[in-house]
Order: sequence, then C-alpha cells, then structure tokens
Amino acid sequence: MARVFNISISHIGFLTPGNYPDEDPLSGLEQTLEQLQYGENLGFDSAWVRQRHLEPGISSASAFLAAATQRTSRIELGTAVIPIGYESPYRLAEDLATVDVLSRGRLNIGVSAGRPLHAELIAPFVFDGDWTGYDFSHDRVLRFADNLRGSYLGDEQTLIKTPFGPQRPRLQPYAKGLIDRIWYGGGSQRSAEWAGRNGFNLLTGNVITGEGTDDFFIAQSRLIETYRAAGSQRRVALGRVIVPFDSADAATRRRYRDYADGRHERTLSPQGERRTLFARDVVGTSDEILAQLFADPILPEVSELRLELPYEFEHEQYCQILHDFATLIAPELGWKAPSDIRAAS
Repeated sequence: MARVFNISISHIGFLTPGNYPDEDPLSGLEQTLEQLQYGENLGFDSAWVRQRHLEPGISSASAFLAAATQRTSRIELGTAVIPIGYESPYRLAEDLATVDVLSRGRLNIGVSAGRPLHAELIAPFVFDGDWTGYDFSHDRVLRFADNLRGSYLGDEQTLIKTPFGPQRPRLQPYAKGLIDRIWYGGGSQRSAEWAGRNGFNLLTGNVITGEGTDDFFIAQSRLIETYRAAGSQRRVALGRVIVPFDSADAATRRRYRDYADGRHERTLSPQGERRTLFARDVVGTSDEILAQLFADPILPEVSELRLELPYEFEHEQYCQILHDFATLIAPELGWKAPSDIRAAS
C-alpha cells in the first residue's frame, strides 16, 4: 500500500503551453488569454506561460503577459521559463518591469541559464560576430536581476537631459518588489544551490537531472534540500502534469490515457548523457489522482503546486482540466479558493 503523506497546499497555479495552429496564431493566443481569465475565475492563484522559440507557441512572454495584464485583475502572472541566453539583461528588465507595472505588481519572472535551445539556428541572428564565446552562464541572470533593483547609474552628480528636465538615470519603469519575484528553473543540484545562495525563488517540475540516483523523487527531494541548505527561505513551487477527466467524455478520457501511455517509457530510466529523469503524468479521475498525489513524497515539502498542462490538447480540454483540478482536487490538498470566489460559487 502506498504511503499517505500530510499535504498542505495553500497556492495553486497552472502552466499553459500557449500552442496554436501554425496557420492561425491569433486563435491560439486568444484562447490562451481566455484560459488565464478562466483560471482567475476558478480561483487559481497564479498562471504561467512558457517561452519557446521556433515553435507554434509563445515566443515572447513579456509581450503576451502585457496583454494578459489587461484581461485579468487578481491572478499572479508568470514566465516558466525565459531562457535568458538569447536576451539582453537590460532590455529584458525594461520589458518585464513594464509588464509588472501594468499588472499592478502581479508578475513572477521565471528564468533559466545555459546555452539556449536551437542556438545553432537562432544565435547568428541574435548576436553579432562569433556567438560561441558569449556568456550563457548564471552570471547573465545576476546581471538581469541587478537591473531590476532600481539603482541609479553613475553617481549623485550624474544627470541626463530629458523632455521632463534633468533626471538621475536608472532603468525605467522601476517596479518596486519585482526583484523578489524572480524564480529560477532549477533542474540540477548545482543550479538549485546557486538559486538558493543568490536568493531566488525555485521552480522545480517533472523534469530534473539524475545525480547519484535513478529515482525521480529522491533526486527532486535532494534538489529542494540543496536549495534550502544554501540559505534561501524563499518560495518553492512544484510542478506536476496532472490531467483529471471527471467531467470529460469517453473519447477525451481515452485521449488523455493514450497521451500518458505514450510518455510512460521515458519515466522508466534516466535519459541521455545528462541522465534526465521524468516524473509520470498523473491522469485519471479525481479520486485516482488524489491517491497518487497523497503518495507523492515531494508534496509535503512545498506549499505551492503548479498544474502543468500538456501540449497537444484543445482549448476546451484545457478548461475542463482546470475546472476539475480547481473544484475536485485542489480543495482536498488543503487549498482554499479566494473569498470572493467562494462567495460567488
């Protein structure tokens, strides 16, 4: 019999892929905005979007979330994650500070370092000259964070001429508090230690590096332990692919099962040179899912759970998954909807 752990989740979020038909990007982006609105109406505490390049999805999280600030009013908005290798740490800080101001302080910034995906195709268009010598290390994240601190440039006598008169220069707009809402997508012991030591929040999901173990849960528990041992008392958000189908029809249930079955083999052993470990997708009725979640040894270590919506599904299916999760599963994990949501239901 699977062991039952004591779980107390106070914050639920969801991560949506933002996918769309290649020939009709507007429909998919509009539907993703509707998903964020729907999630807010259900009481979700946060909504996150991926930033992926060369794929029919969200290629500019800052541009997309700027639109989302005008469609939502309460739900936190987040990026999970922006590969910072392609970004200018200064220009990205300007864009995301603007989004945070527009959202009235609801933005969470998830970033990752390292050589970005598809560099052999994209990097020649991003960088001048030989891009192979560019800095793709964690230092790029530190430069980005420093830009968000609002420090003035130069000394007290440094002024620039503007249409508003002489001004002390600093990154504009200054978004107070945004520096505390930076998250690092940590998949290895090294990145978790670095994130904790530098005071960033931690995102950890269903893909991590196997270091000294083939067991996904042992590896993830060690990763969180390493993060906290580095001195951080900040937030840790756990991601899981969870697909309830209580309110789905028979054909949709089969599709969900087939999707999970097609991804099951990768969870059986470490994959590739980096020994990547994958968690199993959690698919079924709410009762079946709750049984698996109460046997998940990582959930008792966190208070924030992020529902990761799979690729390849339709808008109506994403909404059905969000509904079933928020109404049938999250409350059983200790989560309570905001008071205004409870009053309206």
